Amino acid sequence: MQAEEPDNAARRLRAIWISDVHLGTSGCRAEHLLDFLRLHESEYLYLVGDIVDGWQLKKSWYWKQSHNDVLQKVLRKARKGTRVVYIPGNHDEAARPYCGLDFGGIAIRLEAEHVTADGKRLLVIHGDEFDGVIQYAKWLAYVGDTLYTFILYLNRHFNWVRMKLGLPYWSLSQYLKHKVKNAVNFISDFERLVAGEARRRNFDGVVCGHIHKAEVTQFDGVIYGNCGDWVESLSALVEDAEGRLSIIYWTQPGAVPVARAEPEPALSKEQACVS
Repeated sequence: MQAEEPDNAARRLRAIWISDVHLGTSGCRAEHLLDFLRLHESEYLYLVGDIVDGWQLKKSWYWKQSHNDVLQKVLRKARKGTRVVYIPGNHDEAARPYCGLDFGGIAIRLEAEHVTADGKRLLVIHGDEFDGVIQYAKWLAYVGDTLYTFILYLNRHFNWVRMKLGLPYWSLSQYLKHKVKNAVNFISDFERLVAGEARRRNFDGVVCGHIHKAEVTQFDGVIYGNCGDWVESLSALVEDAEGRLSIIYWTQPGAVPVARAEPEPALSKEQACVS
């Protein structure tokens, strides 16, 4: 484990949202997340669900020291004054009965409201309540989770070969999500439903996780932000001191962000795709 750097060496942000870490699985990139948390400080830290993967831990126990280090790092941030809010998802739904309580300086909530530096009200939810498979055919979600785990297993071996050949990382699951029509339609429908819920409740925007697709965009003037995940995309949604939202991809520990994405305030998602 790397030694802690002094606080003044960390980049300071107003808020950080992370989701879908899946601690307790072999696919979790805990070392990358630990490095990201070590090099970034914030007033607010939102854990937007599926932080610990209870589904996989029920099947078999997998827990590396780095997974424990991530939890310890979050607790340390809470002790030092960061406002930490944990919103359980479907994979860590065992924590949902404790919503409304605080443990170790961490507020456990079913959902949260965040007000940006420029006054925008954002609804913060995991998002599984807008996934029809989770709500009405949970057995199918378990099957899908098993297939996803298997794809990640194949992906690790495939990318080991690519690394030996000097080729960059390539994600099979991300490829399938973008190429399989039903998967593309599911993501689009999910984004619209979540943004629509924010609009219905008079929020300026929404931040969620669940679908492992980092995004900052708008739907008819409603901000939609998705944290992504720490299995493949290795991404976090962040807010700077002026209230601007962006995505940071942390694919190389200790490196500067390799990619950023910011919303276009005047464009809907459809217009942004055309331009």
